[in-house]
Amino acid sequence: MKFYACLLAVTSSLFSGPCFAKPLAVGAKAPDFTLKNDAGVDCSLHDFLGKKVVLYFYPKDSTPGCTKEACSIRNDHALFEKNNIVVLGVSYDSVSSHKKFKEKHNLPFTLLSDNKKKVAKAYGAASTWLFFFSAPIPSRITFLIDEKAVIVAVIKDVDVSNHAKEILKAFGI
Repeated sequence: MKFYACLLAVTSSLFSGPCFAKPLAVGAKAPDFTLKNDAGVDCSLHDFLGKKVVLYFYPKDSTPGCTKEACSIRNDHALFEKNNIVVLGVSYDSVSSHKKFKEKHNLPFTLLSDNKKKVAKAYGAASTWLFFFSAPIPSRITFLIDEKAVIVAVIKDVDVSNHAKEILKAFGI
């Protein structure tokens, strides 16, 4: 009987779909990090103290949804700059992939390589599939961080075509 109970538990966990880490909440201190940017240079959150920061996690460079999202932010980037807001895009892609993606779409903001998935995990922006193995997969989620590194908004249901407008609205702009 114990064997069947164990088999049932394992089987249901294998087909349970993604288990999402709980994202950091509004009011939480944003964890500091250091990642390589699209130019291969170290970039840390503490470098931007005194500025508002958009930290957006996305699944993969050059995919349709991620391209729409990045281009939405690119198209309204002048408003971000005017309001002293820094944009940081984060995915598991390599520095060279980010460089190509940025150049191809003329993105005026920084892309960061979280290839060890530590930052996504720290922010609760990684999910795990329990189908034969457990591996982090990227989530699409955005954290808005104030000048003192406190999370002031979290956007979970991202509209990739209008993400810039969602961000600006959440910042009250």
